[in-house]
Amino acid sequence: MEVSVSGFHGYLKRQERPDPDAAIRLEIRAIHRASRGTYGRPRMVQALHNRSYTIGHKRVARLMREEMLRGKIKARFKHSTDNRYIQPISDNVLKRRFSVTSPVAAWVGDITYISTRQGWLYLAVVLSVQTRQVLGYSLSDRMPEGLVQQAFMNAWTKTPVDHGVIFHSDRGRQYTGSGFRSMIAERGFVQSMSRKGNCWDNAVAESFFASLKKEEATGVYPSKAQAHASIASYIHGFYNATRLHSALGYRSPNDYAKHLKHSA
Repeated sequence: MEVSVSGFHGYLKRQERPDPDAAIRLEIRAIHRASRGTYGRPRMVQALHNRSYTIGHKRVARLMREEMLRGKIKARFKHSTDNRYIQPISDNVLKRRFSVTSPVAAWVGDITYISTRQGWLYLAVVLSVQTRQVLGYSLSDRMPEGLVQQAFMNAWTKTPVDHGVIFHSDRGRQYTGSGFRSMIAERGFVQSMSRKGNCWDNAVAESFFASLKKEEATGVYPSKAQAHASIASYIHGFYNATRLHSALGYRSPNDYAKHLKHSA
């Protein structure tokens, strides 16, 4: 096939033309690395806006596709707490009032399993519904009532709150036990529990665990020590500090907590 001289020179000029998206591609790759490969299009768009880039969802989707980048898909909820023991059950006082703008102040707690080659670990967390921060956690190779008590006290000592705050959990025996019930009652909390077999009543905690399993604890850790280090890094160094949360208007939990404090 014959090509004209002018056509050939035009082709060369097009090949030499700089990529207008080169700078933004670098930013997208940097954000993807900083997010531990977790951000999909919505968070990527917001992260770019936070860096003063004016860019739309379609363009970001195209560039991520061309760079072969994609966010991780959240796993479905897996209920993990043993509720076979007969204990007093509190009403569902929270009633899925999970909005960060809800006037009802609430903490939520839950337990999940972490797999290592040295055996299971059990992670108990306490989160704020209003800020989505992990306020406290406890990681142990056993799952006694003391596991959730330690997570609660880790949260309480750092973030004391007024009386009347709801503490919501499932019906696991760690939360229905007299020790935990007394601990939160003495500090003015109103206990709330999910309805039987309904994990969506504790969706804030379940959603955190789904993110953790998708973004950090994705497989079997070589050792318990590595699991401890990984979970601490994820909670303190990423999830609370920098991870953009859709429920918070794509702010990090720590940033949103500061915003609420300054707005009060």
